[in-house]
Amino acid sequence: MYFSCPICNNHLYYANGNLSVTCKNGHSFDFSKEGYLYLLPPNKKHSKSPGDDKAMVAARRRFLSGGHYQLFADALCRIARRCLSDTAEPVVMDAGCGEGYYTARMASALRESGQRAQLFGCDISKAAVRLAAKAAPDVSFAVASNFSLPLADASADLLADIFAPVVPEEFCRVTKPGGHFVLAVPSARHLFGLKEILYDAPYENETKDTAYSGFHFVQRFPVRGTLSLQGQDVQDLFAMTPYYWKTPKAGCEKLKTISCLTTEIGFDFLLYARDPV
Repeated sequence: MYFSCPICNNHLYYANGNLSVTCKNGHSFDFSKEGYLYLLPPNKKHSKSPGDDKAMVAARRRFLSGGHYQLFADALCRIARRCLSDTAEPVVMDAGCGEGYYTARMASALRESGQRAQLFGCDISKAAVRLAAKAAPDVSFAVASNFSLPLADASADLLADIFAPVVPEEFCRVTKPGGHFVLAVPSARHLFGLKEILYDAPYENETKDTAYSGFHFVQRFPVRGTLSLQGQDVQDLFAMTPYYWKTPKAGCEKLKTISCLTTEIGFDFLLYARDPV
């Protein structure tokens, strides 16, 4: 068992016929029927059901399953293979994995390249992790927070963060010296066509290279494309973005009248390396 106890950070061990895990201090956690662990202590929860709800998770699953962001998944997999090419049995953590789309694709890409990688995904949303565990049974998933990742110190060769909260101190703690951290950020005009519908004065996203303590910047990998959507895909895209929460009612109502959408899309993958100790 590679996960660590979210309460005392000691190693977890399989128990009860592999139906649960426990640490040396007696903290015990059961596997769900889908195979994931719930490692989010009550004092780390900020609401009864933190993270994305079932509707948002379902929208993301439908949208991503349609292959609309395949170019981003392919780029992430190329970066992962490059970072781990000299590592025999790499450990990869997808921090804030959502419903596991990118986690599962990294697992497949590394397996196809012959690397015996161990993939782990954590997200604060129970609804998201449940779907992730069903879709990728060869990946270890847990409900957990990026602010308290259930991994031992210096255990991950690669940590990926795809639009999840960045916690530099915690990411630095779990990444091995010489390991890598890859962060996805939106390009300046990512989803600009959607913003033109939602807002009277659409704005470009800010782009910059951010320094994180314990890491040094390696390279920016820009990925650009154009997306054309129809019907439910338009609403699903909206439901999986932050705009879903902050768009004025008028913009939401206007989008409901839209049957097709064409927009620019773009991720920048920022690659960092963990500094030597």
